[in-house]
Amino acid sequence: MADRQPYEIARETLKQLATRRLAPTPDNYLAIYDEIAGTRSSQPFPDAQLSSIQRLLPAQTPPQKRLLTQFERAIATKDWSALQSVLVGYANLGLSPVAAAPVAAPEGAASGVLPPDFAELLARLIDNTLPALGEDDARVHDMAGQLTGFLREPAPPLSTVQLMLGNFTYRLSFATEDQAAIRASLLQLLHMVFENIAVLSVDDRWLRGQAEALMAASTPPLTLRRLDDVQLRLKDVIFKQTEAKARTAEAQEQMKDLLATFIERLAQMTASSTTYHDTMERCADLIGKANNLQEIAPVLEEVMTATRAMALDTKLTHTELQELRERTDAKHAEVAKLQQELDRASAQARHDPLTGTLNRKGLDEAMEREVARARRMGNPLCVALLDIDNFKNINDRLGHTVGDAALVHLAQVTREVMRPQDLLARYGGEEFVLLLPDTNVDSGVAAMTRLQRELTTRFFLQGSEKILITFSAGVAQLHDSETSVDALKRADQSMYLAKRSGKNRVMAA
Repeated sequence: MADRQPYEIARETLKQLATRRLAPTPDNYLAIYDEIAGTRSSQPFPDAQLSSIQRLLPAQTPPQKRLLTQFERAIATKDWSALQSVLVGYANLGLSPVAAAPVAAPEGAASGVLPPDFAELLARLIDNTLPALGEDDARVHDMAGQLTGFLREPAPPLSTVQLMLGNFTYRLSFATEDQAAIRASLLQLLHMVFENIAVLSVDDRWLRGQAEALMAASTPPLTLRRLDDVQLRLKDVIFKQTEAKARTAEAQEQMKDLLATFIERLAQMTASSTTYHDTMERCADLIGKANNLQEIAPVLEEVMTATRAMALDTKLTHTELQELRERTDAKHAEVAKLQQELDRASAQARHDPLTGTLNRKGLDEAMEREVARARRMGNPLCVALLDIDNFKNINDRLGHTVGDAALVHLAQVTREVMRPQDLLARYGGEEFVLLLPDTNVDSGVAAMTRLQRELTTRFFLQGSEKILITFSAGVAQLHDSETSVDALKRADQSMYLAKRSGKNRVMAA
């Protein structure tokens, strides 16, 4: 039977209806058709039967009215899942809160009904989760839309919410696993790119250092600020590599042209020397065979002519070689100038080469970004300016090398003590600036005081000598009407007040 064509089965079905004297109703036709075909057709959605049941359902209380509306919508959309949820909701209307939901209802919840505030919190949680999942899984977005819509309806029953939330979280687990795998793969590819940059830049210390810094900055855990830093560093690397590659390729082509010209001139010199040598040998042979002076005179004239030509060629070749040498020296000077420009560019990068902190350029960009973020989000932002106490004494007594090591020590301790989102920059000499996002002035003062205490427990060692490093700091919270420069000036003024008050102090602006 399985090999029979549908039209043959349909014809046989009509014959059987007539033979068995059955009414040609859709149900009878479908039953005999399945019997002949040896299959089982999917049952049609029982709209009429469910509509009859709908007319008998109670609709006196608000929850009953809401469930009845959902029941009618499920019939119209032929949605068995929604229909199941409505029936469960009706079944739980008469149950106690404990029986209606396996989980304990929040305090103040109506019997078997999710409180509106809690339902809205759940809906907002789902809405805020979806952007992190991307658009790859359409089903999880559809389920989230249905769930948030249900949660925002009046008095959603706990049992239905639990059922829909369970289905959603099950689907969500697969989507989050996919996103985690995608992030891990992208991060691995990013590291491969950075490693390749480092390998290709083995002769350029600045580019190699930037590539290593990129690999360190892209190591988990990642934050938006660290990714911004990676982006800025990568732009610098790409720009410098492009510039260096173009200039180097141009210099190489010019050097190749010079070398080709030099070889050509050498070949010409060799050819001229060979011709002159052949002429001299021939003339010497003619002189040896001459019997009188008249026979020698033409030969001597040819020798003089060849000698003058050889001297002229030699002079011209010497001049050309001298010009080639000057041009070669000029190209060497140009390559050296290019290296100096790259060195200057590295000095203008966004990070201080000694401490690894942001430099003035990096600080300006970070402050612009953080100020914009603080005002967009309505969050506080603090700027702290700190200056190492008695730093000149350290330099004078122990030398500038020890002073540089002390600056590195301070930067290292600061990075370990402060939060990951706090940004440290070397402002100049022994002065540093800390950007403290989402921090008011009182919390900023407390954070700087905590850093001072930590420095007293971590001595800077110079040989066997323990050196205590302290600093004075001023903290200013950015006002709505001021710029970052104004806030930094106020922090600077407070820092000087802290110095005058006895040092190793933190003062609020």
